[in-house]
This record gives sequence, structure tokens and C-alpha cells, in this order.
Amino acid sequence: MSVSFSSNINSLFAASGVGSSSNTVSLLQASYGGTVGATTFSSQNPILALDIAQRNETKDIQAQAKTPQVQRDIAAFTKAVNKAKSPKELLSNPTVLKVLLTANGLGAEAGFPALAQKALLSNPKDPNGLANQLASTNTQWLATAQLYQFYSQGLSVIKKQSTISTLTNAYAEVLWRQSLDKQTPGLSNALYFIQNASKFTNATQILGDAVMRSVVTTALGLPQQIAFQPLNAQEQAINSRLDVTKFQDKNFVQSFTDRFLAVTQASQMGGNGASANLISLAVQASSLTA
Repeated sequence: MSVSFSSNINSLFAASGVGSSSNTVSLLQASYGGTVGATTFSSQNPILALDIAQRNETKDIQAQAKTPQVQRDIAAFTKAVNKAKSPKELLSNPTVLKVLLTANGLGAEAGFPALAQKALLSNPKDPNGLANQLASTNTQWLATAQLYQFYSQGLSVIKKQSTISTLTNAYAEVLWRQSLDKQTPGLSNALYFIQNASKFTNATQILGDAVMRSVVTTALGLPQQIAFQPLNAQEQAINSRLDVTKFQDKNFVQSFTDRFLAVTQASQMGGNGASANLISLAVQASSLTA
């Protein structure tokens, strides 16, 4: 399979002076097994995988929604919502909690049902409420509590047919994105980033979203240990390397995503010389400093 990626590759490597040099071409050939000069890539190239995923997104999400397990989950979720008498009763259902959390970017928290129930039932307007407290490390807690309004509206929001439809579609989409990571690590986060980057206008917001934090720090070459530094130090590390206002530019977002995937793919390849050089080139690429 082959496709033209000259614009993405040029934007990825041009700004640092690296350009589409013969050295860069050789490294990409060694890494991906494709012919970069003719913009032909193997199916393992993450930038190619991203392009294919974007083009096939609607069809593939629909296919994911029709798989037996997803249909069972959605049917059980819908039945439970329609029968529930209270938010507490509803959120005590493991399938409901799995679907709800997964669809709202909190799937990794499904193993902590008591915490999830307490957070989603808390008052999102109370700065001391659990949803607000958890938002300091993951803003999705507060966003989800605000969206469904269990504290003030009971079940009225989630029982709406439009809410159920939107939520179950989101569940299928998240599972589809996660399935892509099995062949192309980082692809799920890349798709999330492309869809949501324009909503983030400062480093504080980025650090409060687990996926955005991962994509941005990886693409900028920041070590994972940055999470142990004070918040203002983390913000400075991002602001000194990135002009967040550029996230309003779709072309910039696409190039930044390509860079994230290049770094992720190279780090997965282990310690050979080509992958080490590719990481170095990818981190230097695309003039992303403020």
C-alpha cells in the first residue's frame, strides 16, 4: 500500500534545517521499510496509519459498534438507564460505569467504582467536591460531572435519547481508537489530539488532560519525570518549547501529531542506531517553540 505524504514529512522535518535530507530519508527507510523519496511507506509507518484511520473513521466506528461485545454493552447500558430510579443505583451497575467512563475518556478509572461514583455524584460547583478535587490531575472528572449533572438533575440528562445515542456512539469510537494502538502505538492518542487540540489554550489545561499531556510532552521530548515537578515548572517547560495558540491551526496540529507518532514509533523500536537518530530528528523538527 502506498500514499503521498510529502506535505506531512516536509512540515515535520523542514523547520529545524533538517529538511528532507538524504540522511533523514535513509533513517525513515530503515525505520519503516518504505521508499520516502517516492513518498511510499510500509503499512507500519505511523503517519500512513494515521491517514488511513482518518479517512476510514466513520466506516470503522460503525463496524466497531456492530461487534457483538459492543452491542451487548450498549444494550445492557441502555436497559439499565431506562430502568434506573436514581443516579446512585445507575452508577452501581458495572456495565453502565464501564460504558460511561470509557465514552468520557475515563476508561482507565473503571477499576475504581467507588471513587467514580462519588466523583460523578458530587456537586461540580463545589470547589471542595470530589470532581473538582480530581480535576487538578484529570479535568475529565469535572467535565463529566458537569455534563450529566447527576447532583442537580438526577437522571433527567442521561435518560434523554439524544444523550444515550451520543454516549454509546462515543463508547464505540473510543474502543475503535484503542484497537488501533495494537498495531500502531500512540494512534489512539493522536486521533484524540487532532479532534480536541483547538479546545486547549494554555499549558495548565494541557497538563490537566491525560491524553493531551502525553502527546505534548512526548512530541516535545520532555521526560516523564516532569510530572514530579511543581505545576509552574511543568507549565514553563511546555511554554518555553511550544506556542499553544498554534493549536488553532489545523496544519500545525497535523504536523505536531506526525511528530508525536514519529517519536512514539522510534521509541518502540528499541536501541538500534536508526531509531535513536530518528528520535533525535523528530524532536528537533517542526519549529514548535514559542
